[in-house]
Amino acid sequence: MSRRRLLAGCLSELIGTALLVGVGLSIVIVDFAPHGPLATVLPSVPVRRAITGLLFGATGMSIALSPVGKVSGAHINPVISLAFWVEGSLPGRAVLPYIVSQLVGAVIGAVPLLAWGSWGASVGYGDTSPGPAGVGAAFAGEVVSTFVLVAGVLVFVGHRRLRPFTPAIFPPMYAVLVWLEAAYSGTSTNPARSLGPDVVGLAWHDYWLYWAAPLAGTIVALMVRRLLPWARALEIDVARVAHFERHELLRPHLGRSELEAWRRLRPASRQQPGPAPRRLGSGLRRSKDRDLRRGAGGGAQ
Repeated sequence: MSRRRLLAGCLSELIGTALLVGVGLSIVIVDFAPHGPLATVLPSVPVRRAITGLLFGATGMSIALSPVGKVSGAHINPVISLAFWVEGSLPGRAVLPYIVSQLVGAVIGAVPLLAWGSWGASVGYGDTSPGPAGVGAAFAGEVVSTFVLVAGVLVFVGHRRLRPFTPAIFPPMYAVLVWLEAAYSGTSTNPARSLGPDVVGLAWHDYWLYWAAPLAGTIVALMVRRLLPWARALEIDVARVAHFERHELLRPHLGRSELEAWRRLRPASRQQPGPAPRRLGSGLRRSKDRDLRRGAGGGAQ
């Protein structure tokens, strides 16, 4: 990966994560502000959680499908970048710059949340924090939620027929996760998403948990992938969740000439050419020609 492409990828991750936090947490504020419009129209908290998760996932899907997502593949989450690195599709030199860009983008994206004023402050600008069940339940909830996220991404990216539909898993996935788990931890699954509102709100709500638990969930997902035979067969050969038609970004750690060589050799290694098919009647013609030559030779004698 050249320096120019790395910088472009980092800028894409910064912008994408800023949009995720700015737009996604604005949805959280509107949906859960005590004096907001939705709280009055729809008093059911579980239903509002499901709607919030659906819209938050739709925000991530839109970013992945947008021009921003074309450049870096729209990880917009440190644990997704780490998972792709472990799988060998993201070069090691890109991991730390991507994660730093995501964290900086999350803080930048959280700054406009201050414009929500009392609405934003009433819900901590969409922050994540352990619920009444305590830190242990929050930790377990984040592990399970992040496992679902990472496992879902790996399965879809690794399956050639499912790969184009990867961005579409985010809205229904987060609708279910937020509906079931938000009461325990706020359903972060993303250390960058939790950092932004904590910084602008000047309140650290057990932030260590939103690194430790997502990392644990990611490790479990990677371990399960190696334990299940069908999951081992998946090929995670690209570090992106959308725009897979941009084949030049396969194996982003290769240069252009190396990439072309890899693309030429890869099909040959996957299928061994068999013997050329024989055309019907070719054997009969050869046999007839031999008989004619023998007959000609016998007559000459």
